[in-house]
Amino acid sequence: MIVVSGCAGTKPASVETNADDLVVAIGAEPETGFDPTKGWGRYGSPLFQSTLLKRDDDLKIVNDLATGYEISEDGKVWTVKLRQDVLFSDGKPLTAEDVKFTFDTAATNGAAIDLTNLASVEAGQNEVSFHLKKPQSTFVYFLITTGIVPKHAYSSTYAENPIGSGPYRFVQWDRGQQLIVQANANYYGRRPHFQKLTFLFLNEDAAFAAAKAGTVDIAYIPSAFSKHQVAGMHLEAVKSVDNRGIAFPYVKAGGKTEESYPIGNDVTADIAIRKAINTVINRQQLVDGILEGYGSPAYTANDGLPWWNEDSAIKDNDAEAAAKILSDGGWTDSDNDGIVEKGTLKAEFTLLYPSGDVTRQSLALAAAEMVQAAGIRMNVEGKSWDEIEKLMNSNAILLGWGSHDPLEMYNLYSSSFGGVDYYNTGYYSNPSVDKWFEQALDARTEEESLAFWKKAQWDGQTGLSIKGDAPWAWLVNIDHLYLVKDGLDIGKQRIQPHGHGWPLTDNIESWSRKE
Repeated sequence: MIVVSGCAGTKPASVETNADDLVVAIGAEPETGFDPTKGWGRYGSPLFQSTLLKRDDDLKIVNDLATGYEISEDGKVWTVKLRQDVLFSDGKPLTAEDVKFTFDTAATNGAAIDLTNLASVEAGQNEVSFHLKKPQSTFVYFLITTGIVPKHAYSSTYAENPIGSGPYRFVQWDRGQQLIVQANANYYGRRPHFQKLTFLFLNEDAAFAAAKAGTVDIAYIPSAFSKHQVAGMHLEAVKSVDNRGIAFPYVKAGGKTEESYPIGNDVTADIAIRKAINTVINRQQLVDGILEGYGSPAYTANDGLPWWNEDSAIKDNDAEAAAKILSDGGWTDSDNDGIVEKGTLKAEFTLLYPSGDVTRQSLALAAAEMVQAAGIRMNVEGKSWDEIEKLMNSNAILLGWGSHDPLEMYNLYSSSFGGVDYYNTGYYSNPSVDKWFEQALDARTEEESLAFWKKAQWDGQTGLSIKGDAPWAWLVNIDHLYLVKDGLDIGKQRIQPHGHGWPLTDNIESWSRKE
């Protein structure tokens, strides 16, 4: 998970537009710039750069820079054939050497893109071979999300002045204010209708105000503003896997991280507590009451995606069933104070959320109120991210995820990621789940891997889902809401990932003015 902060709404320079121009306020400013080798484009189109593969509107994998690819029988060599008609925006041809350079650079940049399994890259005549240390079906997602940068024009300042082969070319970046791009005359694909785009970096309040003032064509807004009518604009709600959920410490208290932060929690380490919370929470009520109906109940980190196991969903909003789970697990309210206990251990713990995030605060408070019906007390506290990092391995935390890559599920639940960054904060571990993960990674294609990803969630006996070990209580998937100027068509939108980046631009070539 990348933690970003939106601009406070600095007034942008005045923007003059015509019918072929758009002004949009659809997300936060990428603080580190526009370098794909450092993570730009992971949560939406890289815009300036092209990728080897991409997803279509139905999330099927199709060619972009590639004309096709082959995987060796042992799964360790991926050979990608390249188009020969691609130019960068500066007129120089895109070659196999540029692809090799991009992945070599990304591998050395470390944290943003995990290419530790990449042994080497070889550039041939209009083809590139990627040699892996071991088979990895999810390597395909690096081919989908990593924009290709030019070897001849790459430098330490590339992120501030990118050159690529995507549908638009970089023109100007005024930090804290705006980004201006123009259609790339050298683009090999479907030419975009709009010749100039201006991205304004406004917070949600400022973006809504700009929409009301008629100064933007598209504005991303929170659900709290969804009931307000804006003259000349209509609301478009895009489904997403931009989820919010509660990560529980899975192990008992007693351990320490390398930084000497505490690990574990005796209450949430009890499966009865985790299952009871998942059972008593009314997810639809959270959607209706906090998201104004713009969302859906969440049961996993990947609801609705090709690797989702539909059997992982449960019947929730059932206080009676939750009480039975607790009773069967040895939890009773023997002192009649409304909180169940197990011996001397009270069913009470802290739920953290990032202060300043109103939606997460509202979800945390509502969930805490709901679990009281089962005799569980969650004490809700807002903290800075710096504070959360010290406490997140020993307290429950309300996090957000959502990706078009099943590798995110692996990162969240694999025992090898216990305590790594914001991934498996609770130190969840299940040998059966790890086994299914390894088989999924060892598969040769995405299609072949799907059955194993689904079994990791629930194989009929165990799994990482609510039906299994319930190391999370997923709450909601948040619809992404956009005010769009009447007469503007933003095409068929795909189910969108977590809200970092600008996923709305994934299909930007199909945007147009309605006749």
